[in-house]
Amino acid sequence: MSADFTARRNVFVLVAAQAVLGAQLPMIFTIAGLAGSSLAPNACWATLPITMMVIGSMLTATPLSLLMQRHGRRAGFFFGAGGGAMGAAIGAWGLSTGSFLAFCLGALVSGTYMSANGFYRFAATDTASEGFRPKAISWVMAGGLLSAVVGPQLVKVTADAMAVTFLGSYLAVIALNLVGSLLFLALDIPKPDSPAQGSPAGRSRSELVRNPVILVAMICATVSYALMNLVMTSSPLAVVGCGFETGDAANVVTAHVLAMYAPSFVTGHLIARFGTERIIALGLTMLAASGAVAMAGVQLENFFVALILLGIGWNFGFIGATTLLTSAQRPEERGRLQGLNDLVVFGGVTLASFSSGGLMNCSGGSVQAGWQMVNLAMLPFLVLAGGALIWLWLRPQESRA
Repeated sequence: MSADFTARRNVFVLVAAQAVLGAQLPMIFTIAGLAGSSLAPNACWATLPITMMVIGSMLTATPLSLLMQRHGRRAGFFFGAGGGAMGAAIGAWGLSTGSFLAFCLGALVSGTYMSANGFYRFAATDTASEGFRPKAISWVMAGGLLSAVVGPQLVKVTADAMAVTFLGSYLAVIALNLVGSLLFLALDIPKPDSPAQGSPAGRSRSELVRNPVILVAMICATVSYALMNLVMTSSPLAVVGCGFETGDAANVVTAHVLAMYAPSFVTGHLIARFGTERIIALGLTMLAASGAVAMAGVQLENFFVALILLGIGWNFGFIGATTLLTSAQRPEERGRLQGLNDLVVFGGVTLASFSSGGLMNCSGGSVQAGWQMVNLAMLPFLVLAGGALIWLWLRPQESRA
C-alpha cells in the first residue's frame, strides 16, 4: 500500500505538469501550421514546423530514456522543459525576423519537450503496483484536460498581443516551461539502481521487437498517435480554409484535446474490466469513425465531431497500447524498451506530420479535396493495426512471452 501512496503522489505531480507544461503542445499545434503558412516559401511546407517538432521528439526519445535510466526521471524532465523554453525562444526569433528556417529550427528543439512529455505516462508506473498501473497511466493523461483548455485559450489571448502575429504565444510558451518545471522538485521517483556485475541485462532491441505483445503494442501505439497527428495537424488549415475564423480553429482544437484526455478518468477502469486489447480495438474503431465523419462534409459541426472522435480514439488506442507494452517489460530493460517504443512511435508521427501538409495543400486542388485525402490516408494504417491486434488475439496465451 505504501508503494501506491508514493505512486499517487507522483501521479499528482505529473498531472499538474501535464496541465501546465503540456499546455504548450496544443498551443503549438494550433498556431505552428498557420504561422508556417505565412513564412514558408511554398504552401506545401506549411506544416513543416510541426513535422520538425515531431522529428526533434523522435531524435531525443532514446537519449532522454537513457538519461532517465541513469540519472532519474527528474533530470530528464528538467532537460525536456529546458528544450521547450529554448525552442520557443528560437521560434519567437524566427517569427520576429520572418525566418522560416529559424522557425523550423525552434520547432526541432521544442521536440525535446514533446519527447519528455511522452515519458510522463511511463514515470507514473515506476512506483505503482501492477493493479494501479493502468489507472496511473490514465490519470496522468487526464492532466491534459487542463492543458486542452489553457493552451488554445492562451492562443486567443496572445496571438495578436504583439505587432508580430503569434509572437506573444511563443513568449507565453517560454514562461510555461520555466514556471512549470518547478513542479518536478516534488517528484519522488528513486533513481534506477546501477546494474551489478553479473546481473541480467535484459533482452536486446531485436529480441524485444520479436515479442508478440511488444510488437503489437508498438504498432497500435504508433498508428493511434500518427493518425491523430495526421488529421489534427491539418485541421486548423482546413477549418480556416473552409471559411471559418482562427478562433473557430482554436475551438475545434480545444474540443479535440479535451476528447483526447477526458476519457482518461475511466480508461484505466475500462482496461481493468474489459481487457487491454478490447479497449485498443475500440480506439481504432473510433479513429475510423472520425475519418468517416470528416469525409461526410466540411461544416463546422463535422470538424467538431470528427476531431472529438479522433481524440477519444487516440485515448483508448494509445493508453491501451502503453498498458500492453508495460505489461511485457522487465525492470532491467525499462529504459531500453521505452526509448525504442517512443523512437518508433514518433518516427511514425513524423511521417504523418510531414505527409499532412502535402496531402492538405498539394492534392486535389482545393481545401476540401485536400481534407478528404488526409482522412482517406488513415484507412491502410487502421487495417494494419487492426490486423496486428487480431493476430495477437488468435495466438495461444503461452506463445506471447
